[in-house]
Amino acid sequence: MRNFKVTMAYNGAAYHGFQRQNNAMTVQQAVEEAMGKLLGETVSVNGCSRTDAGVHAREYVFSFSTENAITEKGVVIGTNSLLPGDISILDCKVVDDSFHARYNCKGKEYEYLIHNHPVRDPFLNKMAMQYKYPLDEKLLDREGKQFVGTYDFRGFCSADCTQENTVRTISSFSAERQGDLVRLKVAGNGFLYNMVRIMVGTLIYINEGKLPQGCIKELIEKKDRTAAGVTVPPDGLYLNKVYY
Repeated sequence: MRNFKVTMAYNGAAYHGFQRQNNAMTVQQAVEEAMGKLLGETVSVNGCSRTDAGVHAREYVFSFSTENAITEKGVVIGTNSLLPGDISILDCKVVDDSFHARYNCKGKEYEYLIHNHPVRDPFLNKMAMQYKYPLDEKLLDREGKQFVGTYDFRGFCSADCTQENTVRTISSFSAERQGDLVRLKVAGNGFLYNMVRIMVGTLIYINEGKLPQGCIKELIEKKDRTAAGVTVPPDGLYLNKVYY
């Protein structure tokens, strides 16, 4: 039995998140079915993270074990030949038996992409949030840096969040503009359900004047979801990097 670490990327628009579900197609199901055909056995993959419906990944890591003698290159080429075009295996390595994509993960970086223009771009449909009003990326960058540190982010997660420990460490935050695209990046040791989307929504509320500048530390201390901003759509969210 060998243990593999696999890196992939996917467009999540057509999927109900990563984790397998009984009533909807997910990325995990698509991958397990493709690898099952390739290896001729039932495959169970361990993902590095749960992603919401419609969320994308530029770098997603999973691990799996098999008794099949397939090579690392064979996993990449063979699985890609059986996957739909919106999922791609990027790399595969044999690793120590103790490696687990989720439990060995030290942190993640997410990016949220906003198309800031009055007219929607059809080529960014389901790939970025459409925001037609003026957006001050320098303000977002300055205000967003208040998230950096170790805090209880209970007020920045969905009411459906089941995590008992809601303390997380955010190591970096940045916002920058590239033409009509505004890119917000945040890295940390872990994220709660909808946390990044609520962080972005809160920054948009500050940009609109619905929340005062400099309020983020106070919002964190309140631990009240209703005090923070809206949960922005999943379309613009990307799992950007996974750290081990």
